[in-house]
Amino acid sequence: MTHSKRTKTFTLGLKLATDPSWVNIAEMSIEDILVDHAYCEQKATSSTISLIVKFPEKEELVEQLTPIVAEEWHHFKLVMDELRKRGLRLGMRRADRYVKALQSIVKTGGTRDDQLLEKLLVGALIEARSCERFRLLWKYLDDQVLRDFYHEMMVAEAGHYKLYLRLANLYLPAEMVEYRWRELLAQEADIMNVLPPRHDRLH
Repeated sequence: MTHSKRTKTFTLGLKLATDPSWVNIAEMSIEDILVDHAYCEQKATSSTISLIVKFPEKEELVEQLTPIVAEEWHHFKLVMDELRKRGLRLGMRRADRYVKALQSIVKTGGTRDDQLLEKLLVGALIEARSCERFRLLWKYLDDQVLRDFYHEMMVAEAGHYKLYLRLANLYLPAEMVEYRWRELLAQEADIMNVLPPRHDRLH
């Protein structure tokens, strides 16, 4: 299956779409994508826990993110199940150049609210990009089982993305959130523009 047409419009506010032809190289080594996905779910779980631990005074944040911890870990288990079904192993953790690049644009210091804003918006950004990649896997993979699998993942990531933005707007002024969100979207597009698509990475 070949998908060379560039997607022009898509949701989630991302400024640079993934070329659908990425699926062609991804499905040639789907075991690597699944392994990388498993580690992404691990990191998502730990990042969510970290937010709860770092900002325990934010009652709504704690209440809303607590079930997300369980959901992210459940996603890890689901990916592990897919690996086992295919006779595959988790393998060693790989470097995540995408997340490392995002970390380089995070503003450090400032108030606790400034730090909270950065963490929530970067979290939203990662969920948005994951959702976009899951959408492509759902639409274009030849493997129907994995298409159904990634449809479920896509829906979940979209919900997480919206939750992170909702929490940001709950705790910070809307204009501050909007301004920083637009900055991060532009910077993320620059990152995606220089990171070549890889067969063994989800991002």
